[in-house]
Amino acid sequence: GLALLAEAVLEAKDDPEAVARFARRMQVESTRLTHLVQDILDLSRLQIADTLHEPERVDVGAVAAEAVEQSTLLAESRGVEIVTSLAQGVRVFGDADLLTTAIRNLVANAVNYSASGTRVAVSVRTQELLVEISVADQGKGIPESEQTRIFERFYRVDAARSRETGGTGLGLAIVTHICANHGGEVTVWSEQGHGSTLTSRLPPPPAARTGARRDPGPPAASSGPPT
Repeated sequence: GLALLAEAVLEAKDDPEAVARFARRMQVESTRLTHLVQDILDLSRLQIADTLHEPERVDVGAVAAEAVEQSTLLAESRGVEIVTSLAQGVRVFGDADLLTTAIRNLVANAVNYSASGTRVAVSVRTQELLVEISVADQGKGIPESEQTRIFERFYRVDAARSRETGGTGLGLAIVTHICANHGGEVTVWSEQGHGSTLTSRLPPPPAARTGARRDPGPPAASSGPPT
């Protein structure tokens, strides 16, 4: 794409408006390429054993808030509101930077597949002695036949939408590896016409599991679409 655009610029060198139009498109494509290369590098690192930094207790509510903050501009540009319900004092043992990346990817995925004027709900709570991070959208949902494939590398439910948003098809694969590296998993609930909810479940620090009592926390976004 960049090569063709560069050729178009050369051919249109006497037409300033066309040159400017092609140059803007080159910026878009170079940004897309940068994101793709970065995602491939991130995924490659995650597939190598012992990729985590020295594990530490991570405040999940704090990293979720940071991930939401990093997604604000994207949400505003698409007319999507992000609402949060982040339980306090919920912790896991792991890498704060990677967890922030995972949640940011979940939020970005939800925003990119949401229509203007809708909401994305991000929640953190404890449930059945696990830490749950849920991101729910009010999009058109994912066909049941495709729900098992959305975490595959480069797989896109809506290829045209992905091209429009500049997606690389690696975001959810990266989430899967980060959750696995933290001893957890990520699952999807979706119903066509009623949105989707992606939920990451991670084990708490070992000491928190011993004799811990169940904390129902705030209502979970994973029970269905946000109201």
